[in-house]
Amino acid sequence: MKNKGTFEYEIRKDFRNNQIVREVDERRLRDLWQSLGIGMLLVLVLLFSAWQHFELLRHGYRLEQMQRDRASESDINRHLRLEMETLRAPQRIEKLATEQLGMVTPGPDAAVVLERVTPPAPPARSIVATR
Repeated sequence: MKNKGTFEYEIRKDFRNNQIVREVDERRLRDLWQSLGIGMLLVLVLLFSAWQHFELLRHGYRLEQMQRDRASESDINRHLRLEMETLRAPQRIEKLATEQLGMVTPGPDAAVVLERVTPPAPPARSIVATR
């Protein structure tokens, strides 16, 4: 024989809840949308702040690189100016002229001084004859 206490557990009652429709809780839905909006706003603020920070870093690196480039170009400019002045030196030009081009230094009697003739000033105003 079966015990009366175990008999209740043997019967299985099958309930179908398909007909039950859950109502939408408007307050809970509104709170959900509000929380979602605040969360999205915080994420946007965080992304904007991070973007500004990384742009600032990127511009700092670019500025540093430009300063290094400017210093390098300034150094090259200084070297080129020094080289130009060295190449323009009269002693160097005289040495190249005498050694490589075979020119000779003129003596005191070989030098000819040309006088520069200045043209006369034009007349102030010419008078035209009229008939």
